[in-house]
Amino acid sequence: MAETGSCTSVINLRYQDGSEGSPSNPAKFKNQDFAQIKADCLHSGRLFVDNTFPPNSGSLGDLPDLSTSQENDVEWLRPAEILKLQKINDEPAFCIDGASRFDFGQGLVGNCWFLSAISALTFKKKLLAQVVPLDQSFKNYAGIFHFRFWRFGKWVDVIIDDYLPTINKQLLLAHSKCGNEFWVPLLEKAYAKICGSYADLHWGSPSESFKDFTGGVTMTYKLREAHSAGHDAELWLTLKRAIQCKSLICCGTFPKGDALVNTVSHTGLVDAHAYSVTAVTEVELYSSKVRLVRLINPWGKQEWNGKWSDKSDLWYKVRIEDRKKCFNREDGEFWMQLEDVCYYFSYLSICCENPNFIDGDLKCQWKCMTYDGSWVAGRSAGGGVNNSTFATNPQYRIQVSVIDKEEPEDKNVLLSLMQKPQQGQRRQRRFYPIGLTIYKIPPGTPQGHLGSSFFDGNNPLKTPNFYSFNSDLTELHSLEPGEYVIIPSTMKPNMTADFVLTVYTKADVEISSHSGGDEEEELILPQIRDKPKEETTDKDASLISLFNLYANQNGELLAGQLQKLLNDRFPHGTLYGFGLDTCRSMIALVDLDQRMTMSFTEFLILWNKIQEYKKLFHQSDLNQSGSLTDFELQRAVEAAGLNVNDRTVRLMMFRYSRFSVTTLEDFITLMLRLDKMSNIFKDKSSDGTMHLTWDEWSNISMYN
Repeated sequence: MAETGSCTSVINLRYQDGSEGSPSNPAKFKNQDFAQIKADCLHSGRLFVDNTFPPNSGSLGDLPDLSTSQENDVEWLRPAEILKLQKINDEPAFCIDGASRFDFGQGLVGNCWFLSAISALTFKKKLLAQVVPLDQSFKNYAGIFHFRFWRFGKWVDVIIDDYLPTINKQLLLAHSKCGNEFWVPLLEKAYAKICGSYADLHWGSPSESFKDFTGGVTMTYKLREAHSAGHDAELWLTLKRAIQCKSLICCGTFPKGDALVNTVSHTGLVDAHAYSVTAVTEVELYSSKVRLVRLINPWGKQEWNGKWSDKSDLWYKVRIEDRKKCFNREDGEFWMQLEDVCYYFSYLSICCENPNFIDGDLKCQWKCMTYDGSWVAGRSAGGGVNNSTFATNPQYRIQVSVIDKEEPEDKNVLLSLMQKPQQGQRRQRRFYPIGLTIYKIPPGTPQGHLGSSFFDGNNPLKTPNFYSFNSDLTELHSLEPGEYVIIPSTMKPNMTADFVLTVYTKADVEISSHSGGDEEEELILPQIRDKPKEETTDKDASLISLFNLYANQNGELLAGQLQKLLNDRFPHGTLYGFGLDTCRSMIALVDLDQRMTMSFTEFLILWNKIQEYKKLFHQSDLNQSGSLTDFELQRAVEAAGLNVNDRTVRLMMFRYSRFSVTTLEDFITLMLRLDKMSNIFKDKSSDGTMHLTWDEWSNISMYN
């Protein structure tokens, strides 16, 4: 492929222009509106304090490198207070003379993977401005700042206050080298907020933050394997293309033994450490070309001391114009020969907004579409290709109509499968092993979701060689004209999780998504179709506001949050209110996706049900005592259309009631469970008999 010209941009079809979650209109993280909150603070004359990520030990988390006595010495201060204690007369500044990789150094948390990605980001001014709104300053000051990240298919705007953790008057974590510049410590705090805490930034891969900075394509290369296979030339071309495409590039050193400890080796490199790649070049030495890679340590110091380092004599043996590329200064940046990079570093990660860097087709304009999907236990989580339930997985049928005739093996489709975490705290997240399977569909195959008979009679074009535990799986394919089906799956069946599938294509294609018999939504590239607007009633809007008031940062309710919502907003019948265990039961009874949290859709089901049962309760309370006797309970169950004998009613009273009568809270819990079990029986039974596997029975009886 020709490599002339600049890299083209992606035709990004994943967002409707200006829609929520698009670059121009990011979603509000934790439902916080930056402009509104800042205006309120300025009007009231109060500085912002972020109660969703407060300046306390909970936001700091359990930092591994911090002793208990040091934790007790941590003091949260605003920038002006920090400068005053440090006897610096300058006013605090957000960003001075533009953002640079030399602006900052790493602090007492092992987040070199994140800071090295920031170093790479400083070279991409457009991307940097998307992540770090540079129009912020300490003028018109309200103690509030905001940053943007791409999170699982959409851009989000993250708000923070400017309280920063300090020890002995010094910033505990990332710090500015010039003293009064604060864009990096504030960016680090915003990223800690979306990850759960500062401690959740400890250890990671630069590719993770690359994704959060761009939403783009990330490829990771194992360097020793590439070098031993003789692929140095190919790797060098990829690096050159990546630089030309304005990619983010980082690499990481090997750990020393099994310990992930940042020890400095005899080479000057730090073990188990991430570095940014800031440039590549070729210099002539003794009439031979030498390939050099420039890297920077996010510590802002501690450099490589081998060949082509700042103090290496080799720089005096090249042309003067090449010698000018080396700066002998202790700033953490240095040059290395490509062969040494491949030997001393474990991996190289490259991230770009488009896949052009992979094959050098810089003139190609890729099309991109993103799909949100789910695997739901018992419904659309069929597991790997060898499972009998494989056909129930979500399916994406793709019609490829054009291929480069001059290059029949041209890589024309790139797939990215990203698993959404089920836990809010980054360090607690566990990912299922995931994979992608591709089948070619014979002409004449009926449209829609493909059943088991199709997969029994056809061989996959591509089967996962292994299932990846990584959150993000990326694959590049050469697909000839024809129709294909792409199937994302977990390795084992009945694993519930959400995912984002992104499809990049060089040619125009048609794609339709099918989710195991659910209503199908057809999407055609490159045309953008307007989504039908859903009518929202005043009642729905009110319930959405109520839900958001109590929901967590992921837009979900946990048991404690549901308990507070119900006891604050729903008139209950006793002094006790709804107990925590009752709220756990409620979540389980309406948990459609079995994520052990409550989404708004599930909350809406619950809210309507408890309103219905509240009305039924009062209708059945014949003596208006505020509770139901066994006779009144029997009448209420019958009025709900449920067939339960007298003995079962007495047993339910014993199980769900506090005393010899049933309160409103007890009645709601009882009716929710009875209604759920009745519906399960109707769905699973035949001729009055229900047949269940052990997995089905244990799930129904133990969770619901």
